[in-house]
Parts: sequence; C-alpha cells; structure tokens
Amino acid sequence: MSRTLYVRLLDAVPTVLLVLTLVFVALRLLPGDPAMVALGDYATPEQLALFRAQMGLDIPIWQQYFVFLKDMLTLDFGQSLISGQQVTTLIWRNLPFTLELTLAAVLIGILIGIPFGVWAAVKRNRLPDSGMRTFSLLGYAIPDFYLGALLLIAFALNLQWFPINGGGEGFVDRLHHLVLPAVTLATIKIAFLGRLTRTSILEVLSKDYVRTARAKGAGERRVIYRHALRNALLPVTTGIGLSILSTLSGSVAVELVFNRPGLGSMLVTAIAERDYPVIQAGVVIFALSVVVVNLLVDLAYAFIDPRLRGN
Repeated sequence: MSRTLYVRLLDAVPTVLLVLTLVFVALRLLPGDPAMVALGDYATPEQLALFRAQMGLDIPIWQQYFVFLKDMLTLDFGQSLISGQQVTTLIWRNLPFTLELTLAAVLIGILIGIPFGVWAAVKRNRLPDSGMRTFSLLGYAIPDFYLGALLLIAFALNLQWFPINGGGEGFVDRLHHLVLPAVTLATIKIAFLGRLTRTSILEVLSKDYVRTARAKGAGERRVIYRHALRNALLPVTTGIGLSILSTLSGSVAVELVFNRPGLGSMLVTAIAERDYPVIQAGVVIFALSVVVVNLLVDLAYAFIDPRLRGN
C-alpha cells in the first residue's frame, strides 16, 4: 500500500506542474494590460509602473513563471488588490465553508444514494426501481441553482424553517445554515450515485461467482452486500470522486443562491472586482483540489481491489 501511495504521489507531481502552468498561461493570455484594467483609465504612468512592479509584471515572462511557481508551491498568494488583505487569509476564512458544504452534500449522497441504488437493483422492474429511475431523471434535469432557489423560497422564505442567507456562527447555527445548501447539492449526488450503483449491482449480479454463492446456499443479504456490492464498488468509487469534483464546482452557484461565504463566492466577487491575486489563488485551489481528489480515488482503488496495488 505504501508503494502505491508513493507511486501515486510521484504521478501527481507533473500533473500539479501542468495545472500551475495552464493557470499561469491562461492569466497571461487575458486581453489588455492588467495594470490598466485594475487601476482604470485615469491611472497615471507612475501608478501603472508601481502596480506592475508590485505584481512582478515588469520582469521577463520566464522569470514571472518561476516566481509564480515558487509562490504557488509555498502558498504565497500575495495581497488582495481591493482589500489589501493577504490572499491566504481570505482563503483560510472561506475554505471551511466550502469544505463543510462539499462534505455534507457528498456524505448525504453516499448514505442515501448507494443504499437506494442497491434497493433498486434488487427490486428490478418493480416500484423501488421505477422510483429510482424517475428520481435520477429529475435529479439530472433540475440545475442545482434552480433547485436551491426553490428550496430557499419554500423552506426559508415561506415556512421560515431555515435561515435565508449566511454561513452561521457556532456549531449548531452553522449546521442550521448548512441544511438547505447541502440538500440542494446532495439531491443531485443521490440521483447520480443511486443510478450508478444500480447499474453496477445489476452487472455484478449476472456474474458466475454470484450464482455460485447462491448455489452454495449463501443468504441473499450476504450475496448482495458481501459478493455483489463489494465488487461493484470500483465504478461507484469513480462516481464518488466525480461527485466530489462536481460538488466543488456546483458550490459556486449554490453559495451565491444562499448568499453563503465560501471559495465560490470569494472567486466570483474577485472576478467582478478584477482582483487578480484572489482569482489566481482561487483557480489554483480548485485545480489542486481536482488533483487531490483524483489521488484519493486512485488510493481507494488500491484499497478496494488488492490486485491494483502492484500496478
């Protein structure tokens, strides 16, 4: 297992460098002079020159690239052009809200979606299976921001069961503020993971070793959870990884709908204010999250299927 971890970490290094390079190139390809865009048309030449010096834009591009890599790898994201605060401080202030929303949505999706998918597969072509397929269709069809707006109107504005906006203070208050945004994102996760689990279980149930287990007299519960679900977990694990990534990207819209603090809200505000250091840091954090989640999924593969540990 340790060898697998070592190999996967080495694999992640070029991926991280490629991601950082793409972020650097993308920001440099933006049209216009960043100094002029940030300071406006009425900035003096001296102010523009000072801005370029502060941002490191007055040195050759290859030097900018290595300075960028060093700053990103040491988590030195610089200062916000609007508030003057350290970007690292802004990230640490907003990151917990995005993480708790992502974890809550994915956890609800796993706890409900996988058992729902197993139940639908076992009861194929019966009422639970039809309910699963209908729910999956609705879950895929409704955009997360639209579902969030509906839940906000129904349960926060009309029934007043939950707060309208904000992230809350203290453990209980934060959980109270988390319910509607987490349910919004979790609904899509349940639809996705339930459908994926149903398909995987149905495929495994047709295998010879499942028929052999039944022929030996194993109980149906043991056949389903010991033999079928365990071997169906590889595609489901891939689905959970994709689900985490889609939740991170979906949190941007949901945070805006519920007016919650978080990395998504921070990034959208920075784009509106053209706060380049914050935009750069936000994009890098989201990109590195993708690398980390893929790494964890690879390790989960090796944990679930021992045959993959040596590859």
